[in-house]
Amino acid sequence: MVSTAESKTLNPYIEMLRPEIADMDLALPAASALLASYLLTNSFPPLIPFIIAVIGGYAAITSSYVFNDCCDVDIDEINLPNRPLPSSDISKKSALLYAIFLALIASAVALYLNPESFVILIIAVLTISIYSKVAKRATFISFVPVGIAYGLVPIGIWLAFDPAGILKGGDYVILPLPAIFLGIMMCVTDWGFTLSGVARDVEGDRARGAPTFPVTFGVAATSKIVTFCWASGVIASIVIGWTARLGPLFFAGAIIGGLWILIQSFDFIKNPLPVRGGKLFLQGSRYRGLMFGSLILDVILCTASESYAEFLW
Repeated sequence: MVSTAESKTLNPYIEMLRPEIADMDLALPAASALLASYLLTNSFPPLIPFIIAVIGGYAAITSSYVFNDCCDVDIDEINLPNRPLPSSDISKKSALLYAIFLALIASAVALYLNPESFVILIIAVLTISIYSKVAKRATFISFVPVGIAYGLVPIGIWLAFDPAGILKGGDYVILPLPAIFLGIMMCVTDWGFTLSGVARDVEGDRARGAPTFPVTFGVAATSKIVTFCWASGVIASIVIGWTARLGPLFFAGAIIGGLWILIQSFDFIKNPLPVRGGKLFLQGSRYRGLMFGSLILDVILCTASESYAEFLW
């Protein structure tokens, strides 16, 4: 997980939420909730729980952004000196309180929707905290816990609308295949997403002694791993549509968006430069926003069509 860019908004608290990639961060919980409800009930999720879930998912994601900024102030002083913390627009203490506040919102939402979601949230928070506080300064595979943590986000949202029943002693299927592949897709694409951004920040990481993958093996080698991650994610997205029996709208978005992000990834291999990694980092957000947006529209269309057919029947 890395910062996106130098400050672009007038409000530093908003800037710490990474507004440049908000489309992805909002579309992910929305898509997860809609698909879970559609496969379980062939209907839309209840409106209020749906809105609460999207807010909670967004708070969980952005709390990790803020905490990461607190841990990376010294690196951002080199790579992104105009970010809120290195530019002293916000104190580190205030930023930590902000991260805790967002995490508490996410926790309250998870507990309200389903305690199983809260358990997943705790695991995800601990995992991403290990990355921000320890792993990034200790190992070149520090990107691994980032993907695991973000792969857990759609799982937590899914369980809010399709509980596994484990905590109540139920003997149920824990997760259906579309949910599993949604988590896998998010995990592997986040490895590519994170490594792209880390490639951009290679000089700052090297100067501060963070042995990230680009620092250890170079940007050229990183570009190949990034491409493999995006290719794996594109395949996983197709499997999501196949196992969930989604319609052509989703597949059109997944295939077109997938081909586009693969073209960008191969361009990164041809031009293994930190600036190209940073560009691919933002392009990865656009791809996931498009893919999840296509899923949302497809589920809405399928649900509305089935409801209309039942009405006519």
